[in-house]
Amino acid sequence: MNLNPIEIKGGHRWQIYHRLCELGIACTCNAYEPLIVKVETPIALVQLWSVAKHITTPRQTQIAWLETCWNCR
Repeated sequence: MNLNPIEIKGGHRWQIYHRLCELGIACTCNAYEPLIVKVETPIALVQLWSVAKHITTPRQTQIAWLETCWNCR
């Protein structure tokens, strides 16, 4: 599956790379090179999106989102 590349800052790249490896998603991330992820299934795509969103979204934004969810109950 070929998708358009997105730009992720260096420190986030390594965090995303390590988490994707933990999830068993094939990827490479060499020094001064882009993170390359092999997305083979829809589940892998959702996991990639989730990991990238979690790592790149500011903590305060995540807290506000959770509080909104809790208040919807």
